[in-house]
Amino acid sequence: MLTDIEIARKAKIQPIKDIAAKLNVNEDQLEPYGHHKAKLPLSLIDEGKLSKSKLILVTAITPTPAGEGKTTTSIGLTQAMNRIGHQTTVVLREPSLGPVFGIKGGAAGGGFSQVIPMEDINLHFTGDLAAIEKAHNLLSALIDNELHFQEHNLDIDPRTVTWKRVMDMNERALRHIVVGLGGKTQGVPRETGFDITAASEVMAILCLAADAEDLKKRLGNIFIGFTYDKTPVYARDLNAQGAMATLLKDAIKPNLVQTLEGNPAILHGGPFANIAQGTNSILATKMGMSLSDYVVTEAGFASELGAEKFYDIKAQYGNLNVNATVIVATIRALKYHGGMSVKDLNTPNPEAVKKGLENLDKHIENIRLFNINPIVAINQFSADTEAETKIVMDHCESVNVQVAVNSAWADGGKGAEELAEKVVKAADSCTVCFEPLYKFDWDVERKIETIATKVYGAKAVEYSRKARKDLETIQKLGLDKIPICIAKTQKSLSDNPLLRNRPKDFILNIREIEIAAGAGFIVPIAGDIMRMPGLPRIPSAENIDIDKDGNISGLF
Repeated sequence: MLTDIEIARKAKIQPIKDIAAKLNVNEDQLEPYGHHKAKLPLSLIDEGKLSKSKLILVTAITPTPAGEGKTTTSIGLTQAMNRIGHQTTVVLREPSLGPVFGIKGGAAGGGFSQVIPMEDINLHFTGDLAAIEKAHNLLSALIDNELHFQEHNLDIDPRTVTWKRVMDMNERALRHIVVGLGGKTQGVPRETGFDITAASEVMAILCLAADAEDLKKRLGNIFIGFTYDKTPVYARDLNAQGAMATLLKDAIKPNLVQTLEGNPAILHGGPFANIAQGTNSILATKMGMSLSDYVVTEAGFASELGAEKFYDIKAQYGNLNVNATVIVATIRALKYHGGMSVKDLNTPNPEAVKKGLENLDKHIENIRLFNINPIVAINQFSADTEAETKIVMDHCESVNVQVAVNSAWADGGKGAEELAEKVVKAADSCTVCFEPLYKFDWDVERKIETIATKVYGAKAVEYSRKARKDLETIQKLGLDKIPICIAKTQKSLSDNPLLRNRPKDFILNIREIEIAAGAGFIVPIAGDIMRMPGLPRIPSAENIDIDKDGNISGLF
């Protein structure tokens, strides 16, 4: 069996100008990065065309160690829709190097449903994440410079500075550090740390910005901390936004590549969904909708994280209408939620599948909260039995949900044609059906409680003493009328990663609430959230190599 990188390398990749031509984009409008990838200028976005294009969101049931294949499904669905005669572009996030060299591997799809050039996409690509990293760390440097020289006379209390540094790598040793040691000339000693670049607020800002001017304004709105007399300090107080925006002058432009079957693919941004909004940029989505009849996009993790944030944050900020939603499920994942161990998931077990349907049902309910009836895609694996698949098919029909088996990993677009037919029909019949769950002007606690009880299934929400103080601070700063971006584990509908399937009657515990004023949302923290992952015992990096001719191996 061929590996993903072997399949990608055997594909006949087309010049990027030919892919652009399929979107009616002239070669002279492109900003090429070699022969097979290019930047798209923001001038190609046409707000007047957005209402004519159909937007399809791909989400999933609660993630399991077995993997569900949202990106593979998104790419396969796009290929299938083009095969049956519908001009479709897939719009995705860019991979982070941390997972590539850690445990997850690449994020360019898999099998015969990938975006290419796979090696470039999974590595440095067009340099967007590096630019975000540099812009973030420039602000970090300016903060410590102000603490050292007090040039702006801001009198910042270093104990209140929450802005860390970032790097696009998994490095547990940098989670908690002390800077400024070595004497007066070395700066002001203080505790800080590193997050992974995908967790940077700059990443979230880039993906929510409406244009270059809005990007600069949002960068200036980044909350840094307080002065000793409790006055809030923002990045604009350090005159940081201009230089930060300058570093992002190219990163703000979406990237054009292609699928294995030569369909246009736009990749841009990459915030994680357990700590940020978990989806590509508003600009990339609007670019796709300006240039094609249908856009397939995805949101990280499951419906209660990625999809909820896509609907309530991205769609509301971007004035986007979602026309259809696909929930990716696998027989293996349903068996895991039904109580089976990971090592036994290839063993047939219809009863475990039936029990695991409780998790699927909750995600179906979640999508319906936004006035959309989802389509379920059963992402097929070789160990699936007909009996197990029939259980899921029959159940979906019993709850009035369209369902299709998707074999796009093995068969490319051909394996997702049935799914594509159902998605097109659903998208065409749902012109203005999408409704967000809450309004921005609701009070903070009402917004949190609505998400927790309706989407997660919690019985109630409890706040720590610190979280209560954070609520008071948010109110004083006038930031209570912005959306909520709850940070919690992706491994469970609850805030307890050990609770599989569909937990009920649990309490969601908010231990603190962070301010992301630049991104334009506040972040209630439920449980322990890791923003700087560590490498596993045997990292994927140990299997990645390059030969004397420049051929890379070990990427997957």
